[in-house]
Amino acid sequence: MNTTPENWTGERLETFILSENTNEHLHRYAMALELAAGKNVLDIACGEGYGSHLMADTAGAVTGVDIDESTVKSASEKYRHDKLKFLVGSAAKIPCADHSFDLVVSFETIEHHDQHEEMMSEIKRVLKPDGILLISSPDKKYYSDEPGYKNPYHVKELYKHEFEALLKKHFPSTHFYAQKSITGSVIFSLNDTTGAEDMKQYSGDYSAITNTGMQAVYGVALASAKSLPVLGSSLFNGQEVLTRQIKEMKDYAVYIAALEAAKNATEDVRRSREYLLGAAIQRRLSAIKKFFHV
Repeated sequence: MNTTPENWTGERLETFILSENTNEHLHRYAMALELAAGKNVLDIACGEGYGSHLMADTAGAVTGVDIDESTVKSASEKYRHDKLKFLVGSAAKIPCADHSFDLVVSFETIEHHDQHEEMMSEIKRVLKPDGILLISSPDKKYYSDEPGYKNPYHVKELYKHEFEALLKKHFPSTHFYAQKSITGSVIFSLNDTTGAEDMKQYSGDYSAITNTGMQAVYGVALASAKSLPVLGSSLFNGQEVLTRQIKEMKDYAVYIAALEAAKNATEDVRRSREYLLGAAIQRRLSAIKKFFHV
């Protein structure tokens, strides 16, 4: 059965979903694309299949594996590519030959089961001796504990130190990264060998991901006749600003509707809540126009 907005459970990421989860997953697949060129790739717990399909454009071959038979059938029908195939299987029992993949990717999989040791053993089995695993996992502290949230689809979440220990146990070489979805501003240091032209900025959607470079619009500097403090790269979370901007847009839409209705309005309409709200918003119209760059 194909997943639609009407029967979507809220757990698997589907291409009709546009949210911070979209950005998080696409960013991870952007990292995978850098590693996948010309390689034989396994996407374990591939879900809907969009990520496997993205990698198929650059990889030598991609195999998407998912435990749900109907999901695999749907992915096979939706994404047709000469270098792409989908199979039914689990992370703890991968239906592929030993040492057959250069790269294994597995995003937001490990928390959905408690067979973590078996999963690592299976991934090591199907990876070539010099193969690479790219994997993600929610940190239980920030995903569940601090917000007081319980995801009913998660079986065993890991804390950061548990995730790191698991990987180090099975792989001699490990690099760890932290990911946070934000809307806002990034200021990155140019005081090392990495310049603005070398920084990566990914953009795109479920059909394609591109690296456009940072294309930094502004320069920021510290200057002094004496020594300077060391300021590292930083992020500004703009979610609060975005939320307020969205409210402004909604209010502006109400204002426009009220303005249209007021063309033939009676005195009663002119005293209505919508009309009065529109009049109040009109006084802030200059700020809204600035937001729209008009």
